[in-house]
Amino acid sequence: MGIAVQRMFDGIATRYDFLNHFLSAGRDRSWRHKAALSFHEDCELKILDLCGGTGDFWKSWRDLQFTNPNKLKDEGFKVFGVVADFSLPMLKEARRKFLVEANKGLPIPALVRMDALKPCFKTGKFDAVICAYGMRNLDSVQKGIEEILPLLVSGGTFLTLEFFRPTNLFTRVFYHGLAPLCIPLIGYIFSSRREAYQYLVQSIQKFKSVFEYQEIFRQNGFVNVSIVACDFGISHIVTAKKG
Repeated sequence: MGIAVQRMFDGIATRYDFLNHFLSAGRDRSWRHKAALSFHEDCELKILDLCGGTGDFWKSWRDLQFTNPNKLKDEGFKVFGVVADFSLPMLKEARRKFLVEANKGLPIPALVRMDALKPCFKTGKFDAVICAYGMRNLDSVQKGIEEILPLLVSGGTFLTLEFFRPTNLFTRVFYHGLAPLCIPLIGYIFSSRREAYQYLVQSIQKFKSVFEYQEIFRQNGFVNVSIVACDFGISHIVTAKKG
């Protein structure tokens, strides 16, 4: 990932969660929950949250596992999680949040500073890799997917929650009309980082469509690639299995 993008995320880390919730009117929580629901019943417990930021996506998955309070008392139920991100300030925010939860007896993930294009894990380490709103920040989506494949066990899941280039009328109006006006302004008011939120909108406009993204998985040895639209296509869940 580029140094400029990394510094941009470093600069908004302390306001990142608040602005995600504010700009989406709280819908980002629902999208993460829906994405985690789509695979949590079938998934084992070794999970990598790639481009994980402050750890919200891993937390959504973890919270689903512990809807049954008896699991907290089950010594045989172990959670292995890693949140990896290239921004140290983001990981510091994650650490602050997860330390509070550790005091409540909830499992917390390991935090690893890592470039998604240069993973530092062994082959076949994870049962699932999850990534929320990080793939479009990679210098190469193709290489990112190529690097993820060996990290998974055979049959492992890669789940993406992402904003893709708009293709229908509603999302085109939203991302080319409303978003460029409102999102940078709100970002400036609450974080004084207008350029970061201009980048957010531009990165969506220039990214691949969800169908182009789906095709990259098929070309790289993934099977059962599925797409689920959230809120008329503002966000999408893409799930793929390692063949």
